[in-house]
Amino acid sequence: MSQPLGIGDIAPESVLLAGAGSAILLQLANPAIGYGVARHSDFAANPLRRLHGTLAYIYAHSNGTREQQAKARLAVQRAHQPVKSAATSTHPAYDAGDPALQLWVAATLYDAGMRVHGRVFAALPHGDAEAVYRDYGVLGTALGMPAALWPPTIVEFRKYWDAQLASLSVDDTIRGVARELLAARNAPWWIKAIMPLVRFLTVGLLPTSVRDMYRFRWSKRQENLLGILFKAAAVAVKVLPPWIRHAPMRFYLKRLG
Repeated sequence: MSQPLGIGDIAPESVLLAGAGSAILLQLANPAIGYGVARHSDFAANPLRRLHGTLAYIYAHSNGTREQQAKARLAVQRAHQPVKSAATSTHPAYDAGDPALQLWVAATLYDAGMRVHGRVFAALPHGDAEAVYRDYGVLGTALGMPAALWPPTIVEFRKYWDAQLASLSVDDTIRGVARELLAARNAPWWIKAIMPLVRFLTVGLLPTSVRDMYRFRWSKRQENLLGILFKAAAVAVKVLPPWIRHAPMRFYLKRLG
């Protein structure tokens, strides 16, 4: 009897990076995260720093050694430590160490990854899908989130997810952060070159309700084009060898030493 799949089998697929932008905007749509980023982070002006940290953290906890996991976890904890404030008349309270916010961040990474996976790869058998889901909880628990906060099954996760979507809120401040992020004005030339595709994937993969909060336009024609892109990606992953598909993971694990 074969072992069920886990996060280590899913996360290395570089095509999942197509969902990174939508995961970030979903995180920002929680005001406690959006305002923490707006007031304590330069990631909108320097998106690579946030991307490097997030991907190193994900790959370390999916396929890294204990030493690599410790390095990635420490880097995230250091970045999060100063991000806290009581509520004021202009912003809500926020604390990057809040387990509920860690849960939401991990949830967006899981949802975005599996949203892309489902459009590119064959559907996972139920047992594998549940095993992968349970593994993704480590992205929250590694930072101190109590394991009990991670919903026990995909069905329970969807109930949590729907409730969270209904509670999200995007104002002009958070829209401004999103605009800066997607403009990538200070990014290297190669990032700027791919930003039209990044913006397209980011907007296209957002839930409709959240897309509307950000006031992004999206047409039937764009939805059809998104479907074509994912069909092409489904063909590509069948012909490209793992050493190419998993190259980003190897790069980030090497950076961790």
